[in-house]
Amino acid sequence: MANLLYQQIEMLSREKHIEPEVVISAIEDAMVVAARKFYKTEEDLRGKFNAESGQVDVHAVHTVVEEVTDPKREISLADAKKKNPSAEIGTEILTAKPTDVLGRIAAQTAKQVILQKVREAERDTIYNEYHTRAGELVTVIVKRAEGPDLIVDMGRTEARLPKREQSKLETYNIGERLRVVIKAVDRAAKGPQVIVSRADASLVQRLFEMEVPEIYDGTVQIRAAAREAGERTKVAVASRDKDVDPVGACVGMKGMRVQSIIRELRGEKIDIIPYNEETVAFAQKALSPAKVTRVQITDPENRKLEVIVEDSQLSLAIGKKGQNVRLASKLIGWDIDIKSEEEKRREIEEQMTALTAPTTPLTVLAGVGPKTIEKIEAAGILNLEKLASMTPEQLMEIPGIGEKMVDKIYQAVNRFYEGGDAAATPVETTDENGEETPAAEASAETATETGAAASGESPAEAASEPETSATTESASETNSEAAASTETETPAEQQEEKSS
Repeated sequence: MANLLYQQIEMLSREKHIEPEVVISAIEDAMVVAARKFYKTEEDLRGKFNAESGQVDVHAVHTVVEEVTDPKREISLADAKKKNPSAEIGTEILTAKPTDVLGRIAAQTAKQVILQKVREAERDTIYNEYHTRAGELVTVIVKRAEGPDLIVDMGRTEARLPKREQSKLETYNIGERLRVVIKAVDRAAKGPQVIVSRADASLVQRLFEMEVPEIYDGTVQIRAAAREAGERTKVAVASRDKDVDPVGACVGMKGMRVQSIIRELRGEKIDIIPYNEETVAFAQKALSPAKVTRVQITDPENRKLEVIVEDSQLSLAIGKKGQNVRLASKLIGWDIDIKSEEEKRREIEEQMTALTAPTTPLTVLAGVGPKTIEKIEAAGILNLEKLASMTPEQLMEIPGIGEKMVDKIYQAVNRFYEGGDAAATPVETTDENGEETPAAEASAETATETGAAASGESPAEAASEPETSATTESASETNSEAAASTETETPAEQQEEKSS
């Protein structure tokens, strides 16, 4: 019986790839749980597997002390002497608990504990074995599908191929053999812990190592790789031997080596690029097959490049849906801003025009007070051209500028561009205290002082003179002159008339 039980333990150990001691420990713990549930005790119980008899014994453990404070876990020296004459302070006294009285419920509890312990030991074994093998190429067999994910058989254990790690253009059948790379090991996963991938760039690197002896022995090195699974991959290679061409070694005679990898990837395109330590030269090669005119580093800190290509090469450099420039950016590790010669020429012309074009100060705006101009200039708007190009929403973002003030600013800008003398007519001004005064009052005062200065009279006399002349004119003459003045009066005078 003992041999039969131990044989079962060894067989289970080999099947689950765990040590026999782990299974024995699980059986001992299960018997302790079953005994505690049957006896309903809080004593410190301990199980012991007897390899000779095949029996699992359960004992209650008590520690010998001088004064007992916890009878469930401690025993006095006098009582201990009765059970074991050689007992001393600090030793443990084991009291056997019968296990033949344990019923069906206790046995079921023990079974569940054993399965749980064995499962945990198996998961720990898998994690310890595979967590150091990330990036390794393995061959698996598609076993079943769980939603969008696939469960594959690795031989010793199962692995998960998530949807995000599958190639976009590939379909998989049950029983199909696949080459995958180990992506990670998820210890907290409920199902298979090992995550494998068909979309990772390291898969292409491992395939090159298998097909190209120069890469396997280290003569040629893969320095960088960028991939969009199912569509295109860019690989940068460098040679440690000046007599070995890295690109030619990877391509092989008549392309045999690279074609073997392309077949494994179901027709995915592969660009093999010579690696260069210089960023500018590397960027020119990375945008292959497009021909690059020049490359300029625009922001070294944020790793940004500006690439100029001919107009006919622009679409080729960008690629389908931006794929070529996106992969090149991943490959070199810099952000690439790609432009055609025509776009660059227009950009330079606009910059030169902006530098040489005259600017109009904001002070020419009639109807906008100095305080408002100060608020606009504080927001970085220093000329009329920039102000005219702004939207009402942008103007209202300036502190102190409301909806009514926005309307007033737009009216002033329109008056400036519609007529030259309208801009010189003040519609709004400030008093001695710096406060804005109504436009009508300012216009009336200005008109009175101007007329008085022209005739050499005082402002009061100039103001009374129109009334005297108006009483001596006939009704018809008055009406005709009023009609003529209505047709020729300026917008400022019309505004003054409406205000009065």
